[in-house]
Amino acid sequence: MNTQEIIIAGASKNPLKVKRFGYGTMRLTGEGIWGEPANRPEALQILKQCIKNGINFIDTADYYGEDVTNRLIAEAIYPYPADLVICTKVGGARRPDASWIPFNSPENLRSSIDNNLRTLKLDQITLVHFRAFGGMGVPFAESMRAMFEMQKEGKILHVGVSNVSPEELQTAITMGPIATVENMFGHGQRTSVKLAHGGVTNGGEEVLAICEKNEIPLVPYFSLFQSLPKKDDRIVTITKKHNATEAQINLAWLLHRSPWILPIPGTSSLKHFEENIKAAEIALSEEDMKFLE
Repeated sequence: MNTQEIIIAGASKNPLKVKRFGYGTMRLTGEGIWGEPANRPEALQILKQCIKNGINFIDTADYYGEDVTNRLIAEAIYPYPADLVICTKVGGARRPDASWIPFNSPENLRSSIDNNLRTLKLDQITLVHFRAFGGMGVPFAESMRAMFEMQKEGKILHVGVSNVSPEELQTAITMGPIATVENMFGHGQRTSVKLAHGGVTNGGEEVLAICEKNEIPLVPYFSLFQSLPKKDDRIVTITKKHNATEAQINLAWLLHRSPWILPIPGTSSLKHFEENIKAAEIALSEEDMKFLE
């Protein structure tokens, strides 16, 4: 396998080849992942720089903002390059007070897909993740059946899942071809986290192991999130060795941890965006990786 690239849905008739460094748009929204960006020109410039730097995997969702990141993507880079994969998520929505709710009935999912098609100016979405809400809303299998039905209709090319437990991932795999998994994962976050509303943000090495066994790319979100308030001294040590930032070492660790990981670090700062990209140039040695473990 080319460690600089990754194949999505390689077993299908429509495999996608993307570079192993994408961009997540969530941070382009306002505070609380709601509303317009604080610096709209900078947000648009970051998206344009993605294309200039050869990034061909951009992650979004119509409930970011809401609809903010989709509209920014279309404004900044439409018409899209032929090799660009825009990956969106469905399964959640926002109330007027910006709170999060499941939106995962078959009717909800169809409505979300149609909205994504409209705001992204697409006839078909290349990759869609169904985001599970930990047992909230309709049963997981019912939602997945709706996703595969829309795939048959041509609205979706590839189906993925997000925020799934190992059990949910195994269920999804038995129902149809799963192209990608988008879960919380990073050096400082390899377990699941309980959320304030009672739901769960799923992470975990077990999900990665299933992905590797089935050759499914893992797209980590919140990869720079630290569940512990204390800094990891091991990361600090390696930053000094490579003259890098902590964020860069965290991203380099992901790239070295498994060839099936596709990082999508997000930021609203052009400076941080450029720093993040340089993480792909950092060569961690076997000794470095053992030290970080």
